[in-house]
Amino acid sequence: MTRVLILGASGQIASWAIDMLAQQGAELTLFARNKNRIANIPAGSIVIEGSADDSTALRRAVQGQDVVYANLAGNIDDQAKAVVEAMEAEGVKRLIFVTALGIYQEVPGEFGRWNRSTIGAATLDTYATASDIVEASTLDYTVLRPAWLSDADEVSYETTARDEPFKGTTVSRKSVAALVADLVANPQNHVRENLGVNKPGTDGEQLVW
Repeated sequence: MTRVLILGASGQIASWAIDMLAQQGAELTLFARNKNRIANIPAGSIVIEGSADDSTALRRAVQGQDVVYANLAGNIDDQAKAVVEAMEAEGVKRLIFVTALGIYQEVPGEFGRWNRSTIGAATLDTYATASDIVEASTLDYTVLRPAWLSDADEVSYETTARDEPFKGTTVSRKSVAALVADLVANPQNHVRENLGVNKPGTDGEQLVW
C-alpha cells in the first residue's frame, strides 16, 4: 500500500486527488492549515492541521511516507524550502509539486502576456523560486504547471516539457488530479521533470473553456 502525504489537502485539486488515491488503495495523510476545510476524508486517513512552512510539523508528517504531493499557495517559496528540507532529512524521495503556468514566461503570445499581467509578475516569480528550490534538491520530483483551472467533470490533458512553449489555456482540476494519481501509481514516470498541463484543443489568445 502506497503511503501518500497530501499538503494543501483542503484545496480543490486535492479534493479530486483524495478520491482517486483512495480508490487506488493509497494510505493517506491529509495536511492542511485548517482541517475543517478538507471536503472529503476517506476512512482510515490521518489528518494533520498545520502550516507547510513549519519544518518541525512537516518532518513529523513526512516520516514513513512513500510520496509527498504538495498543492500549496501563498508563500510557496518558503513552503517549498521547508518541504524539501523535511523530505531530505527524513529520506523520503518522491515529490509531486504543483506551481503555475507562466513561471518561466513560457506561455506564448497575447495569452502569455495576459496571463502574466493577470496573475502578477511578483506572484509568478515566487512560484518560479519555489520550482527552482525543488529542482535544486536531491528529490525525485515532478513539478506540475497547470493551465487556468475549470470545474469540468472530465479528464482530458496533455503535457509539455520545461523547455517547450506552453500549450492551451485551460484544464480541469479533475484532470490535474488524475495526473497526480497516475504519478503516485507509477512513481517512476516523469522523475525530475517539470511539466506544463493543459486540455488539448484549448489554444488561443484568450481563455478557451
